[in-house]
Amino acid sequence: MPMVPDVAFSSYYGRPVVKPAPWTHEIAAYLFLGGLAGGSGLLAAGAQLTGRKVLRRNSRLAALVAIVLSAAALISDLGRPERFVNMLRTIKLTSPMSLGSWILSGFGAGAGVAAAAEVDRMTGEWLPLGPLRPVLRAAEGPAGLEAAVFAAPLAVYTAVLLGDTATPTWHGAHRDLPFVFVSSASLAAGGLAMLTTPVAEAGPARRLAVLGVIGDVIATRAMEHRMDPIAAEPLQQGRAGAMLRCSEGLAIAGGIGTLLGGRHRAVAALSGLALLGASALTRFGVFEAGIESAKDPRYTIEPQRNRLAARRAAGITGDSITTAG
Repeated sequence: MPMVPDVAFSSYYGRPVVKPAPWTHEIAAYLFLGGLAGGSGLLAAGAQLTGRKVLRRNSRLAALVAIVLSAAALISDLGRPERFVNMLRTIKLTSPMSLGSWILSGFGAGAGVAAAAEVDRMTGEWLPLGPLRPVLRAAEGPAGLEAAVFAAPLAVYTAVLLGDTATPTWHGAHRDLPFVFVSSASLAAGGLAMLTTPVAEAGPARRLAVLGVIGDVIATRAMEHRMDPIAAEPLQQGRAGAMLRCSEGLAIAGGIGTLLGGRHRAVAALSGLALLGASALTRFGVFEAGIESAKDPRYTIEPQRNRLAARRAAGITGDSITTAG
């Protein structure tokens, strides 16, 4: 038995080792809505190419509303709109934040044109477009496909952004978090389309939702398994852990409902709501886990010790300032 017990880290000169990100739950909403927009953009493009007019319309409108709300949440967290505009002044390929700003803007442009054409049709050409109406009609198809090009990056870049930080749980999940977020975006977009679209046209949405559920469950389990056990604790404990457990339950319930009763309107709507809730809880749970992990020095120090011990066990001692005695 050691005469001196192991040190229990509670602070670093009275401060956390890693400064928690100064983000509110507006950023968690931004994560969810961005994924929903990206998934809806892909679904709209698929509907466009296969002639499903109602699914195309609903998915285009969903993509536009989601991206506008996502941008609004981001700008609200930034404090002033000009801060977002300033991020577009340059492009830095090594910065997920810089690339993300351009991805969001590129997607929004295409989604906006495609949705404007749908609104004009829905209102009986009520929009005062005049001679621009033929231009809008000609541009809506390419615009919808342009939005689809940005849709997948939009759904995944926020995972890269979180994983690129020093926040212990987010950084520890950086290898698998993109797969979790893409799956979450897929089941959310499929769920919303099931909620808003007649079952006769919602077949692609059901398939996307089921694939999203399978991917979400597998990717989340793989992420937690591959992470350092200490860094993964915030994903399994406290409020974040409760959110993620509830998310998995809703995702599985929504997936089963989609498979067994997706052709019945009421079952499809309830399953869609469950899938939307699952996606939102995934984003909020991951966000909450990261914030909590930054507050406790244990989640920074112990994974570092574990990595150092693993390198020493492998005979690697030349890459650390800590000497091996």
